[in-house]
This record gives sequence, structure tokens and C-alpha cells, in this order.
Amino acid sequence: MQEERVDTRPASKTFGIGKLVGISIAAFAFTFSLVPLYRIACEKVFGIRLENSAVSAPATSATPAERWVTVEFDATVNSRLPWSFRPNETRMRVQVGEQYETTYYAHNDSTAPVVGSATPSVAPARASGFFQKTECFCFTAQTLEAGETRDMPVRFIIDPSLPPDVNTVTLSYTFFKNDVLTSRLAAQAAAAPGRAGPAAAP
Repeated sequence: MQEERVDTRPASKTFGIGKLVGISIAAFAFTFSLVPLYRIACEKVFGIRLENSAVSAPATSATPAERWVTVEFDATVNSRLPWSFRPNETRMRVQVGEQYETTYYAHNDSTAPVVGSATPSVAPARASGFFQKTECFCFTAQTLEAGETRDMPVRFIIDPSLPPDVNTVTLSYTFFKNDVLTSRLAAQAAAAPGRAGPAAAP
């Protein structure tokens, strides 16, 4: 009597299809879970908060524009420059992204015209790239006649991208005597009467 053989191939094929379906479902579930995992990693590990919807985006973008910082003003004069130099106001509360103006007082204490050049600096140093001067007496050399007094303006904007932990920015100026331009000015003043002399001679 011949023994009957059982064909197991259909069952094996069914098992293979079921396995593929299971892998597909697992892959889909893993891909779907990447979004919350990414959010958790950003917020817990890197400290980056992700908004849940596009509706909250305008409020987030409006936050920097509502930020206020304190700007302090400082002034120094090099010992070779016979000037008095100081800020007219030492502190100002400003809103980031808005333009403001302040002035510095300068007086030539000598009895001759003097040319000075100012060098600015911003502290802390990492805030310097976010302090934008739109007008400044430091852009050009300044000439003060003997005994002359002048209020020199500075217009500036604090970039909204200023690091969030920086709440106070100090703007400092140091005025130096511009020897080259001062000497040239003195030479021109000394030569002026000499040019008129020969013309008046018989």
C-alpha cells in the first residue's frame, strides 16, 4: 500500500506572506513613531522646543520683537588728546529691532584745533555682531576748533538675534589724537599768512 504524502508548500507560502505583512506593519509603526521620538530628543536632549501646530508660529516669531535690553554708554580719552569726552546719557532701555539715537559730548580744552579719531567697542564681545551702528561719529575723524564744544550723535539698532542670555550691552568709545591730520591742520594754518605775504609785496 502506497503511503500518502502531505504537500506542505501552501502552508509554507502562507507563512512567508504573513511574515512579510508583519514586517511591513512593523516598519510602518517604526516610521510613524519617529515623529514623537524626534520631538522628545529635541526637547529633552538638545533643549529645542518644537511647536505643535502652525497656529502658534506667529506668537513665537513675535517674541523677539517684544524683547527689551539695556544699553550702557562709556567714554575714554587718550592722554595725548586734550579733549573732554563723555556720554550725555549713561544708560538706555531699548527694544530690539528698533532704531535709537544718543549723543556724546566733546570739548576741545586746548588753544589750537585738534583732530581726533574714535574707536568703538562692544561688551560682551559676543554681542558686538548684533550691535549695528547706522550713524556714528566714529566713521570719520572729528575736528574741534580751540575751545569748541560739540554733541556727536550715534544711531544704532540691536539685532533681534542677540543671544537670549545677553540682557545688557555696553558701547564704549576711546578717542585718540589723530597726529597726522592735526599736524596737517596746523601746517595749513601756519602757511595761510605766508601765501598772502608775497602777493602784497611790491
